[in-house]
Amino acid sequence: MTTTGLERLRDVRRRLNEEGPEWTRGPERDFATVTLPERDCDLLRDLLVAEGAQTVVEVGLAYGSSALAIGEALLSVGGTPRHVVIDPFQRDAYHDVGWNLLIRAGLDRIAGLIREPSSEALPRLLAEGLVADAAFVDGSHRFHEVFVDLYYLRKIVKPGGLIVLDDDWAPSIRTAVRYFERNLGWSVLPGAFDGGTLVVEGATTGEEMIRGSGTVAGNPRCRAIRLPDERFEPAFDDFRQFIEEE
Repeated sequence: MTTTGLERLRDVRRRLNEEGPEWTRGPERDFATVTLPERDCDLLRDLLVAEGAQTVVEVGLAYGSSALAIGEALLSVGGTPRHVVIDPFQRDAYHDVGWNLLIRAGLDRIAGLIREPSSEALPRLLAEGLVADAAFVDGSHRFHEVFVDLYYLRKIVKPGGLIVLDDDWAPSIRTAVRYFERNLGWSVLPGAFDGGTLVVEGATTGEEMIRGSGTVAGNPRCRAIRLPDERFEPAFDDFRQFIEEE
């Protein structure tokens, strides 16, 4: 993309961060609660650039903050960029605000929006032979739906690729990821979101648990996971407990 094109994209990002979206669901701070904060978006962008990612799958679009950052990364890397976005609620719940921002930024030429649940879209993408360098997951926070997302993404994202998760504070997300860490060789990428938004230890829900960037003891809001260099299936009797006792 030309420098002018990147400037157009960055201007859309800047305006969204400074002014917010043209429409929100309500209540008043819905955008601040739902969207990935600017600093975390920058860290996500930089991580994908460092990876040289050219194909990224994103689960959950909402107001488009993370999608714009991913688009900036893809265009900065160059090559043959492709951004697959999955969000069944973009029209009905978000009035296409996120998708319209991607169009305004000129990203619709590399991005496609799938308006159906990820549990239906990901198996089809796998059957079509999609191979991604990375994925960003910010969809349903129900355990069984997060688990299904990760099950299919481990088959779509290339060996050694990355899966980044938002809202790592949620017990449902932590528990789902823990299975793959303990049984399938996934490993946390240390320091990937240092300097990003921190969440107070023990937080369970709510915007009040989100505490700025780097000023309060807590865990990063986002977590980056490295997939093993080779795909494998564990033996039937090789199962490691992943639910921590309270």
